[in-house]
Amino acid sequence: MEQQSQADKSLERSALFVATLTSFIAPFMISSVNVALPTIQAELQMNAVQLSWIATSYLLAVAVVLLPAGKIADIKGRKRVFGTGLVVYTIGAGLAAFSNSGSMLIGLRVVQGLGTAMFLTTGMAILTSIFPPERRGRVIGIYVAAVYVGLSVGPFAGGYITQYLGWRSIFLLMIPFGLLSLYLTFRFLKGEWYGEPGQKLDIFGCILYGVAIMAVVYGATRLLTATGAGLLIGGIVGLALFVKQQGRSHYPVFDVTLFVANKGFAYSSYAALLNYSATFGVTFLLSLYLQYIKGMSPQTAGSVLMAQPVMMALLSPLAGRLSDRIEPRILATTGMSITVLCVFLFSRLGPSTPTSFIIANLILLGTGFSLFSSPNMSAMMGAVEKRQYGLASGLVATMRLLGQMFSMAVVTVVLAILVGREAIAPENYDRFLLSVKTVFIISACFCAAGVYFSFSRGSMRAKNNPK
Repeated sequence: MEQQSQADKSLERSALFVATLTSFIAPFMISSVNVALPTIQAELQMNAVQLSWIATSYLLAVAVVLLPAGKIADIKGRKRVFGTGLVVYTIGAGLAAFSNSGSMLIGLRVVQGLGTAMFLTTGMAILTSIFPPERRGRVIGIYVAAVYVGLSVGPFAGGYITQYLGWRSIFLLMIPFGLLSLYLTFRFLKGEWYGEPGQKLDIFGCILYGVAIMAVVYGATRLLTATGAGLLIGGIVGLALFVKQQGRSHYPVFDVTLFVANKGFAYSSYAALLNYSATFGVTFLLSLYLQYIKGMSPQTAGSVLMAQPVMMALLSPLAGRLSDRIEPRILATTGMSITVLCVFLFSRLGPSTPTSFIIANLILLGTGFSLFSSPNMSAMMGAVEKRQYGLASGLVATMRLLGQMFSMAVVTVVLAILVGREAIAPENYDRFLLSVKTVFIISACFCAAGVYFSFSRGSMRAKNNPK
C-alpha cells in the first residue's frame, strides 16, 4: 500500500507540473502577442479591424473545437488528445513566425487555436481525474495561477522580445515550450484516463455547433452589413437547433441536462461567460491605448500591463484553498463585484489619465478576478459526476473562450463603427479613445449581470466535499 501511495503521489506531482506548464503557454502567447500588435500592424500593413482578428481567429478556433475535443478525450483517452494538441499548437506557432501577410498570420492563429483547444480541455480533466475532491480547490488554484503567470510574464516578455528581437521571435519561443511539454507528458504521465469509452462521437452535432459558432462570431464582427446581420441571426438559430438536437442525441457532445437540471453548474457557467465577456478586451485595448495614446514603447506598456496578472498569480492559489473551506459563491461574487467597479473606472480613461491610476486599477482588477476565477471553476467541476469530467472541463473552457471571443467581437464592432477600416493613427486617436470608453461601459454591464448569476447559483459546498 505504501508503494501504491508513493506512486499515486508521484503521478499527482507529475500531472500537476505538466498541466501547470501547458496552462502557462496559451495565455503567455495571447498576452505577449497583444503587446506586439502595433509592430505587427506596421510590418504587415493591417487595419484596426484586421488587427483584432489576430486574437479573434485564435479564440474562435478554440471555441469551435473545445466541446468535440473534450468528448473525444472521454472516449479515446485524455492524454492522447492532450499530446496531439501540443503537436498541432507547436507546428502552428513555428509556421506563424514566418508569416508574410496578415491573412497568413490569422490563418496560422487558427491552427494554434485548434491545438490549444485539445490540451486546454483535457488538462483540467486529467487533474480532476487524479486529485480527490477535498484537495481539488488547491490544485485548481495552482493551475489557474499558472494561467495568470503566463498573462503576467507575457506583456513584459512580449514587449522586450518585440523591441529587441522582433515580434516573430514570440512565435519561435513556443517551439521549445511545446517540445518540452510533449516530452514531460509522455515521460511522466503513465497510464491513460477515460470518461466514457465505447461511446460514439456525434459528428453532425459537432458540425452544427462549429458552423453556428462561426456564423455568430463573424456575423457580430460585420454587424453593420446585411450579410453580417444575416449570419448573426442564422448562427443564433443554429445554436438553438444544436441544443435541441443534442437533447435527442444518443451520444451528445453537449449534455443539455447539465444546464437544465444542474442549477449550480448552469449559473456558474453563465457567471464565467459574462466575466470573461467583460474582462478579456481589457489587455487588448490597454495595450493599444498605452502605446498609441500614452506613447509608451512595447516594453514599457508590457510592464504596466503586468500589474493585473501578477495579482492573479499571487492570489489564485489562496482563493483556491479558501474555496475548499468557504462557500465558493461568496468568494466568486465578491470578486465579480470588484471587477464591475474596475471595468467601469477604465471607461474614464483619457489622454491625460495618470499611469499610476491605470496600474492601481489593474491591481484591484487582478484581485477581483482571482477571487472569482478559482472558486467558480472549482464549483463547476465539483457540480458534476466523475464520468462527466472531460465534458465539464470542455464546457468550463468553452465558457471562458466564448466570453473572450464575445469580448473581442464587441471590440471589433465598436472599432468598425467608430474608427472604421483604417489604421490607428493620430488623426483618429479621438475616435479610438471613444471606442475604448464605449467597450468598457458595455463590459461593465455584462459583469454586473454576472454578479446576479454568481450569487444566485445556491450553495455548492456539499458537492465539492467527498461523501
